[in-house]
Amino acid sequence: MTFTDAASQSKTFARAWADLTTGFGRRELWLHLGWQDIKQRYRRSVLGPIWITIATGTMAVALGALYSTLFHLPLAEHLPYVTLGLIIWNLINASILEGADVFVANEGLIKQLPTPLSVHVYRLVWRQIILFGHNIVIFVIIAIIFPQQWKWTDLAFIPALALIAINCVWVALCFGILATRYRDISPLLFSLVQLLFYVTPIIWNDATLRQQGAGTWAKIIEFNPLLHYVDIVRAPLLGADQEMRHWVVVIVLTILGWTVTAFAMRQYRARVPYWV
Repeated sequence: MTFTDAASQSKTFARAWADLTTGFGRRELWLHLGWQDIKQRYRRSVLGPIWITIATGTMAVALGALYSTLFHLPLAEHLPYVTLGLIIWNLINASILEGADVFVANEGLIKQLPTPLSVHVYRLVWRQIILFGHNIVIFVIIAIIFPQQWKWTDLAFIPALALIAINCVWVALCFGILATRYRDISPLLFSLVQLLFYVTPIIWNDATLRQQGAGTWAKIIEFNPLLHYVDIVRAPLLGADQEMRHWVVVIVLTILGWTVTAFAMRQYRARVPYWV
């Protein structure tokens, strides 16, 4: 068998699917590595991972209090809104930015340990879910101080969070492959995500735009996909009515994203070890 024949055989959807399923099957490995990442980051620290919660909580309280005053919004409504927005944003933001560097950062393991590429992505997403779990404690505390009116339908945040995790996997896989081949993509994504933070309703909401007479911007911002990802988790946790359009957009983007990722995995998965 020639090198060309071997390369063509590796470029199949079956191989790409096998990478995903085999990688997921090695849960003990990526669950352990993800947890070790958290422990290593805060090694020799007295408070350890609690610093994650303190940092996020401080920012949430500061921004929530500041913008509720600037926009004349009730603190009891705006503080939980901003807190959840930041917590969900941190999950999405890290999956994009760290996902772009996921294979470069694991160069040693990729070259020395014969594991599916998806293992490194599952490790990344698992680590971010752990961080999300730390940060959601902030919202629980705020919800105790400012009680929310919840309904049974608000349990929809559970499948919504699972849907975001599924999206985080394809985002890290797709951007990870592209950024490994083209290193300029990583700083480009950093700039783009920074811009998206300001045009995503995290520290402001639609009511804020209308008060400022910028209703047209509210319609334009509908084209920001991250708005829909944030809302499907935040709305039920706030006890707010859920809008089907957000779910439709997220589900459509999930299908499109995994379709693109499947082709990227099929075509370039075998080349990643050489590119890193």
